Amino acid sequence: MSATDPYVVALAPNVHAFVQPDGGWCLNNAGFLGDAGESLLVDTAATERRARLLREAVLAQGLPLPSTIVTTHHHGDHTYGNGVFRPQARIVGHENCRAEQLAAGHQLHLIWPQTDFGRVDILPPSLTYRDRLTLYVGDIEVRVIHPGAAHTTGDSIVHLPDHGIVFTGDLVFHGGTPFLPMGSLTGSLRALDLLRSLDAPTVVPGHGRVTDPSAYDTTERYLRWVQELAADGYAKGATPLETARAADLGEFAAWRESERLVANLHRAYAELEGREEGAPLDPVAVFGDMAAMNGGVPVACHA
Repeated sequence: MSATDPYVVALAPNVHAFVQPDGGWCLNNAGFLGDAGESLLVDTAATERRARLLREAVLAQGLPLPSTIVTTHHHGDHTYGNGVFRPQARIVGHENCRAEQLAAGHQLHLIWPQTDFGRVDILPPSLTYRDRLTLYVGDIEVRVIHPGAAHTTGDSIVHLPDHGIVFTGDLVFHGGTPFLPMGSLTGSLRALDLLRSLDAPTVVPGHGRVTDPSAYDTTERYLRWVQELAADGYAKGATPLETARAADLGEFAAWRESERLVANLHRAYAELEGREEGAPLDPVAVFGDMAAMNGGVPVACHA
């Protein structure tokens, strides 16, 4: 068994998290719920092989194949596996998620050309919403909530109010560094307040182990630290890379993907310049600076 093999966590009767350790690049979490009549999936996976493991996990719990996939955002590690569940499943997501996924296309192939993603069809949401949407899967109420620009501009939170469970997507990386260049730093802080207001004791992050609302506090500390770091560096005329290289990571030094700091500083600098939340950044500059932070080596996909 590989250290990155997924495992299933039972969260409540007929509600499960599909966790891929250690939550690094391309190792996202998913979830599934339902009854003997139908099931719903929260996100898929980065490769066809891993999506098929998710498919097997759903069937192993005695659930039918999902008729609905809720996509928390457009990134390929959460959507590349959608084709494994088609044509049975309709795909639901925020209207911005659909546009972002179509624009991104096979983006992960460009970043990690050596990775065997398998067959990947770009399948964006066919049912979109703007602010909130409520679905019912058997007797399970599923609330889908858009927090505004945060990790991306098309994020969705999946909340099960009767079970006290929330799937955060990549608004939370438990034990990993947040990633903001396609979203908003200030919007991510607002999203944490929204997550707290749901008062769900069980938190399934987009990456990392199942946790509790304390993850919101540690994430907020990081984001506010990045804000302060950016304000200081920006005032001095330092570049995001110069600011990141001079930073003392402190309590965040043990988090995975520390090179994301420079990407987050690019977003923070853009907001200091008055650019709109979620305004596109130069991906070559962002990923180039992350590679520089990573000792000149591009970041690695672990799928």
